[in-house]
Amino acid sequence: MHSEGVASRSADPRTGTGSSPTIDAVSLAIIKQLQEDGRRPYAAIGKAVGLSEAAVRQRVQKLLDQGVMQIVAVTDPLTVGFRRQAMVGINVEGDLDPVAEALTAMAECEYVVMTAGSFDLMVEIVCEDDDHLLDVINKRIRTLPGVRSTESFVYLKLKKQTYMWGTR
Repeated sequence: MHSEGVASRSADPRTGTGSSPTIDAVSLAIIKQLQEDGRRPYAAIGKAVGLSEAAVRQRVQKLLDQGVMQIVAVTDPLTVGFRRQAMVGINVEGDLDPVAEALTAMAECEYVVMTAGSFDLMVEIVCEDDDHLLDVINKRIRTLPGVRSTESFVYLKLKKQTYMWGTR
């Protein structure tokens, strides 16, 4: 149930490192329309943003090709059999990249983020149950070369999960 098309963002818009596409107001309006309803017809989006259906289709494809956005189905993990979620803070000795790459390859790791602060990496893990989570942390993450320590933050209840930051 893990998505095969994983997006990796290497450009950092805050520091300007990497290449970052320029997004104009019309593209932002298209993104907002799709965030409200990812299945909204291009004709309806065109009407809302003042473009033809064909122009919207071209812009959406360009945004997808540039990696600016993805159009995906977001599920409630509980309803599809994943009853345990956790955020795991990881401290690493040496180079972070090999550990981050190994975590990225694990289907259970939904987000892998290099951070500054108490942890070198933060990883969101989605598992079937506590035994699965224990296996992932104890036998797969803690055994990675370079992993010095982990701290797990098990989710008790998810209160908010949105993906609307793209147009704020």
